Amino acid sequence: MGDLSGRVALVAGATRGAGRAVAVELARAGAFVYATGRSSRESGPSDMERPETIEETGELISAAGGRGSALRVDHEDVEAVRALVDRIRSEQGRLDVLVNDIFGGDRYAEWQTPLWEHDLEGGLKMLRMGVETHVITAAVALPLVLDSGDGLLVEMTDGTSEANAGDRPGVGFYYDFVKAGVDRLVRNFARDLRDTSVTAVGVTPGWMRSERMLEGFGVTEQTWREFCRKEPSFAISESPTYVARGVAALAADEHRGRFVGQVVTARQLADAYDVTDVDGSRPDCWGLIADHGWTEEDPDTIERYR
Repeated sequence: MGDLSGRVALVAGATRGAGRAVAVELARAGAFVYATGRSSRESGPSDMERPETIEETGELISAAGGRGSALRVDHEDVEAVRALVDRIRSEQGRLDVLVNDIFGGDRYAEWQTPLWEHDLEGGLKMLRMGVETHVITAAVALPLVLDSGDGLLVEMTDGTSEANAGDRPGVGFYYDFVKAGVDRLVRNFARDLRDTSVTAVGVTPGWMRSERMLEGFGVTEQTWREFCRKEPSFAISESPTYVARGVAALAADEHRGRFVGQVVTARQLADAYDVTDVDGSRPDCWGLIADHGWTEEDPDTIERYR
């Protein structure tokens, strides 16, 4: 996946899911990683009310043989983000990779609900957590990335540009707005950075087996295929490590400018950098959706996209 020794990365939103996996894989590749999140052993869980903590992410970085610092930071708080970036500048003198994976708005989502029936405060919270935090973090951290030379800004999202430009059934106004909004952020960041040495890229996993997803389906990362008997489409799912390996390879690629301004999938990164998921497969969730729609259940068809 390439050597990131001497590089410094910030993964904002690394308490669980893709953010946690990206922090671990960047560290495994040699980067010093600042991993941030709101859930902490010391201060308690965030409003997500999940058991994972940012300290656990730090332990996973160490277990992977990497180095880093796991910090509680609320990226809605501009001053907290400024203090974080000041700390990185003071301790490391540089920042080469910024990964924005902040969200946590799922708990406020009301699926299949029109705008006027959706809880307004919860919806606005989703916008702040899914869009405003990304803007804040990029605005405050990019000057340090620019000072450091050849850098990378990764915006994690959910869905390809094509999927988000069309109708996303059932997700509701706010979730759709957030994910389509991140797509637009990628293009705007790429435009503003076009005369610099920093590359802005969007990255989307497919149907990701996050901690919450596995728990909800009553399976583990070792037993997840059992749920495919009940829901065959789950066979297209992927571990968080899959997209994380792709992001780590992207960060080490001196020719990553070929992806500037695009939203690329975990499968596209896997093909570009010859990486696989933990089971050796290369799931192509968004390819399946593009070719067969959102509700494909035929096991043989799905298997062709692994």
